[in-house]
Amino acid sequence: MPEPRTLAAFTTLRLGGPAGRLIEVTTEAETLAALRSGGDQLILAGGSNVVVADEGFPGTVVLLRRRGLTSDIRDGEVTLTVAAGHPWDDVVATAVSSGWSGIESLSGIPGSAGATPIQNVGAYGQEVAETIAEVRAYDRERDEVVTIPAAGCGFAYRTSIFKHNARHVVLSVVFRLKVSGRSTPIAYAELARTLGVEPGATAPLEEVRAAVLKLRAGKGMVLDPADPDTYSVGSFFTNPVVPAADFERVRELAAELGPPPSWPAGDSVKLSAAWLIERAGFAKGHGDGARGVALSGKHTLALTNRGTGSTSALLDLAREIRAGVEARFGVTLHPEPVLVNCSL
Repeated sequence: MPEPRTLAAFTTLRLGGPAGRLIEVTTEAETLAALRSGGDQLILAGGSNVVVADEGFPGTVVLLRRRGLTSDIRDGEVTLTVAAGHPWDDVVATAVSSGWSGIESLSGIPGSAGATPIQNVGAYGQEVAETIAEVRAYDRERDEVVTIPAAGCGFAYRTSIFKHNARHVVLSVVFRLKVSGRSTPIAYAELARTLGVEPGATAPLEEVRAAVLKLRAGKGMVLDPADPDTYSVGSFFTNPVVPAADFERVRELAAELGPPPSWPAGDSVKLSAAWLIERAGFAKGHGDGARGVALSGKHTLALTNRGTGSTSALLDLAREIRAGVEARFGVTLHPEPVLVNCSL
């Protein structure tokens, strides 16, 4: 287990050096007092989407531990308010067991509810931007608590106004879900096949959750203390979105490999980062055992700490993969997690 005085103890990668100071908050009053205490600050909850330097973070680390959710049901719609520190998968499990539809395909994602709008978390055809009504946050510039409607959150593919911007600290998130025992239309082909339905069909919520958990576990994307393949931040790189002309060039470069998986993205095309990584020569499990880091043995998008790794070794592996994909296909991969006191 990581040394409890290091930030490795608070991240799913189990990597990261010491904090200058640690403050754990369990109420909103404690949270606001900590945020107003000044100095350089790092906000952590589930620690599932951060890569912390081996040198750690010299400022104050605020550990959000405030939990709780409340629901209000009217006219077949659920307004679900969730504290930022509440474990995300508990939110999904509650929604599914209560017959509330809209986030079932986001089962098994580690981390906290407060992190979901920051990243605009998405998986298997759903993303939180589709159900978030508003975000309640502390505005450092105005020194007050503000409510930001979904339209003001700047949601885009795996990003929002909250990412890479210290102005706002998420305190709670309001979701709007439907009272229904069936899912939203299944948009993801792999999930549809697993459920035995056609894309665009619906399925019982419990079946969707079970199928997603099974798919994620098969890719090492469900936390398991006994499995180093899950010591990761999930997908390390985002799926690149490229202009149509660049996509045609990638298709030509990959002619002997078969057509690269792709999806429309406005006037551009989204490519599969996992496909690019594997076709650039990085197989599952790729890595240097002596450094204690490797690609997951289950999924090429996950960079993992095998239990003896370091952040510097993980970033070296990420650079190797990024350079290999760029050399083979001319596509630059970008990291999905937040890099703390370190960079690629």
